[in-house]
Amino acid sequence: MADPARLVGGHDERRFGAPGRPLRQNPFLIGFTGGLGVLLAYAVYLAVRNAGGMLVLIFVALFLAIGLNPAVARLRSWGLPRGLAVAAVTLTVVLLLAGGVFALVPPVVTQSGQFVEQLPHYLDSLRQNDTINDLVERYHLMERVQSAATAQNISRALGGVFGGARLIFGTIFNVLTVLVLTIYFLAAFDQIRTLGYGMVPASRRDRVRLIGDEILTKVGAYMVGALAIAVLAGVSTFVFAAIIGLAYPFALAVVVAVCDLIPQIGATIGAVIVSLVGFATELPLGIACVIFFVIYQQVENYLIYPKVMRKSVEVSDVAAIVGALLGVALFGVLGALVAIPAVAALQLILREVVLPRQQSR
Repeated sequence: MADPARLVGGHDERRFGAPGRPLRQNPFLIGFTGGLGVLLAYAVYLAVRNAGGMLVLIFVALFLAIGLNPAVARLRSWGLPRGLAVAAVTLTVVLLLAGGVFALVPPVVTQSGQFVEQLPHYLDSLRQNDTINDLVERYHLMERVQSAATAQNISRALGGVFGGARLIFGTIFNVLTVLVLTIYFLAAFDQIRTLGYGMVPASRRDRVRLIGDEILTKVGAYMVGALAIAVLAGVSTFVFAAIIGLAYPFALAVVVAVCDLIPQIGATIGAVIVSLVGFATELPLGIACVIFFVIYQQVENYLIYPKVMRKSVEVSDVAAIVGALLGVALFGVLGALVAIPAVAALQLILREVVLPRQQSR
């Protein structure tokens, strides 16, 4: 009688030989599984690449929600329900955006219209110059302009116009998408944070919650501080431009405030724009603008910025500059905006997690 231990399906396994190694150790299965892993990784890469634009919008909305959550928390501490607090903060942001748009659009439209109206006068003035006429005749510029005005080039120009319209509508869509996502993230901020902490093992959840809350606090404090400094720069520019008589002082103030949100280089960009407007108006006004911004940036860098940011982020100048440069190189203006809070969060993780673990080894 056959040994029961060797019975397989009612048959003696010795009749069919000894069984081979388990299939999971088969080289073919290992290679096939590895190939599936490569294909899956490539599929994930394609999905992330195709959804890159939307992922950026989601990241921007989440970053804004983290920055605006302290304002919501402050309103809730005053007794407002979370829904009303989110609505109040959102309405404030919408009003600020609308004010900025209404401040910038009329000057741009007016100046563009004036330029188009004065363009024939500018061309006549150039043609009255003997040097310009000599260059036009020597290099046959009029013939080149006429040859360039072909149907193909006109169609290209129309394509550029439609491309510009598509860019404008795309920008409006992106702004509305970020605004809606920010509202949703603000409304469900506590649930999202709880869900994120719930994905961490229970043995490490308390420590991760403490570090995560500290990072969120630093990001929110940085956003509030950066907005306060930008508003102060805009108000100062408005007062200065109104005193010296620059055109469109409110629009210039909005430009300076928006540029001031960009770390390290934003204030300089805003100062250059306003100074160019001053030089285009009158030479003394341009010189006055340069002097004003040189003095104001010294005050902002050494008095205002340290006092506002002292309790929010503790980032060295070298780390801030390196982070801003890397952020610009990787993600453009968005990278510059999130560079400093990202560096502050990285420093906190290094100080509280990585370095103690290295010391314990």
